[in-house]
Amino acid sequence: MFFVDTLEIEGLGNRSYLAGGPRAAVAVDPPRDIDQIMAAAARRGVRIAFVAETHVHNDYVTGGLELARVTGARYLVPAGAHVSFARTPVADGDTVTVDEGLVLRAMATPGHTPHHTSYVLAEDGRGVAAFTGGSLLIGTVGRPDLVEPRLTEPLARAQHASAHRLADELDDDVQVLPTHGFGSFCSSAQAEEDATTIGEERAANDALTLDVETFVTQMLAGLDDVPAYYAHMGPANAAGPAPVDLTPPRRADGEEIASRLAAGEWVVDLRSRTAFAAGHVAGSFNFEGEGKLATYLAWLIPWGKPVTLLADSPEQIAAAQRELVRVGIDRPAAAATGDPAHWVRPGEQLAAFPRARFADLADVRERGDDVVVLDVRRDSERAGGFVTGSVHVPVHELHGRIGEVPRGSVWVHCAGGMRAAIAASLLDAAGRDVVAIDDAFGAAAEAGLPLTRTDRTG
Repeated sequence: MFFVDTLEIEGLGNRSYLAGGPRAAVAVDPPRDIDQIMAAAARRGVRIAFVAETHVHNDYVTGGLELARVTGARYLVPAGAHVSFARTPVADGDTVTVDEGLVLRAMATPGHTPHHTSYVLAEDGRGVAAFTGGSLLIGTVGRPDLVEPRLTEPLARAQHASAHRLADELDDDVQVLPTHGFGSFCSSAQAEEDATTIGEERAANDALTLDVETFVTQMLAGLDDVPAYYAHMGPANAAGPAPVDLTPPRRADGEEIASRLAAGEWVVDLRSRTAFAAGHVAGSFNFEGEGKLATYLAWLIPWGKPVTLLADSPEQIAAAQRELVRVGIDRPAAAATGDPAHWVRPGEQLAAFPRARFADLADVRERGDDVVVLDVRRDSERAGGFVTGSVHVPVHELHGRIGEVPRGSVWVHCAGGMRAAIAASLLDAAGRDVVAIDDAFGAAAEAGLPLTRTDRTG
């Protein structure tokens, strides 16, 4: 009897899989911190005989090479992927026997990348699961615009063809087990369900219900921003990522934190946005450890900039390290935990700024106070409606565009509060008078604030 264990990589919105039989298994698209998938194999009492990559990943650093080295597994990588390390290249139709009666077959499914390969697991000759990586996702497909602009439309067409190939060759009850689609920006849309089958996708997935021209037009029109750090992921994966070091960083006191800030390094506070607003080291930035830390910190930080982490506890630092190595931020320069009063030099005070709701903004405007409303959502979100008169700078662009924000008290908002907290910390560090709106955007209309709607290009 076969099994499939799913490893949720929540911060990045991805999944990895361990699948096999009583004695041996294959790990599919493993994260860089390989201890979790090794622990899953240990719990099952199986040997990891194969490690399979569906593609050279654009959104995270793989642990595949290191996992294969540590376990002695054969490392299956699509033959069309240009990599600089030894591996077992796999082409369409190639098979390997994972365990008795369990065969893994490679199926070329280009679209997310030109070399993208899915893997079909068959038990006693019958397909039972398809590991579809960035090809057929739950209700959507992987985006085709992460390789090269001139390839975007051809890859979108290839995605349509690949989805149809999967649907044509596999039975309705075959599980579809994608890597992307759970929050990753590698997906062209986000999954609304947690599990799916070929039959369910055949009935509901746009790639399988729309003709190719309509599908391609709609997909290209709906593509959103690409995180800046994606530019570094493919090259790192192609070169062969180094092992990770998750040991605790060196401890920093107030003097060291101040000197690192003075040197232009980033000091990142992982505490909740509520705690940060109430008191923080002046010049530090707030990326909540419970939010999409890896995605947004890697997106905003100048690549290679040293980072010092501040948190409530060593456990929070350890969790952040694990998330950050997945996107190539390998070692914090230093860290500090505990009472924030100890993070500043003797005699210095913590900085603070107020938080508010949209109802408070409505009251301020009704009084006639002249405030700047800054919307830091993405273009696609703003197109659905925005506070009339607001200024728009997406949070991932704000660090380089703070000078464009008009003078005055800045009331900053996003869709729910997390990105507004990041933006507020950036503005506060730049010396701006800021109020962080910690509220759902739907509350803006409820508060009586006038909204303007625009189209996708607005």
